[in-house]
Amino acid sequence: AMVLPSGLGQRVAAVHGGSALPERLRLYDGWATDYDQDVAALEYRAPHLAAASLAFAFPAAPAGARLLDVACGTGLVARELHRRGFRCLHGVDGSAGMLERARSTGLYQELRQCVLGREPLPGPAEQYDAVTVVGALGEGQVPTTVLPELLRVTKPGGFLCLTTRSNPSNLRYKRELEAELGKLERCGAWQKLLAQEVEHWERATSEEESTRGSGYISGVVYLYQKCPVPPLEE
Repeated sequence: AMVLPSGLGQRVAAVHGGSALPERLRLYDGWATDYDQDVAALEYRAPHLAAASLAFAFPAAPAGARLLDVACGTGLVARELHRRGFRCLHGVDGSAGMLERARSTGLYQELRQCVLGREPLPGPAEQYDAVTVVGALGEGQVPTTVLPELLRVTKPGGFLCLTTRSNPSNLRYKRELEAELGKLERCGAWQKLLAQEVEHWERATSEEESTRGSGYISGVVYLYQKCPVPPLEE
């Protein structure tokens, strides 16, 4: 097996650990310069899988579609979306260091700093044709309580593409996330189009996290469509 870059396991563990928010944002700021090569070494497939799911969902040519990339990081999702013809990309992230890298890609029309779970997403309701949250929905990261806020900025009939990991240390969070996803579906806020478990999501950074000794962890891509008819007020 290919040896992972030195310190990568520690960097991954640190941002998924139980550190308080200011410390976690500082860790992301510090990771920004090595982030792209680190995720390449991890064979991290979530950005590619999310972009493929969205491209599949869009009935029309995507050039005019407005997309919000939440927790955009260095712009990995934007690269994948751009390759599939999406051009109107906005991004938000809690880390100034990550946003600086995202800005340097030249792929976003707008980038804003926003700490999800602490503050609302910038901008008015119902302005995006699609919203993505790739990689940030996990233990010690973005709380599952942000889902209504993601729905708020999505146009009726618009799509939401979310990912999470299925490795042992994230299973509690994943159960919580799926409970929230189901609740919003039952109340008529959105419809589930896809929930795809993917085995080789990324390389595991420890034996304990690896799926059946494969050296990889698995993950899930969820795709939802916001219901065009507003749910009845309780």
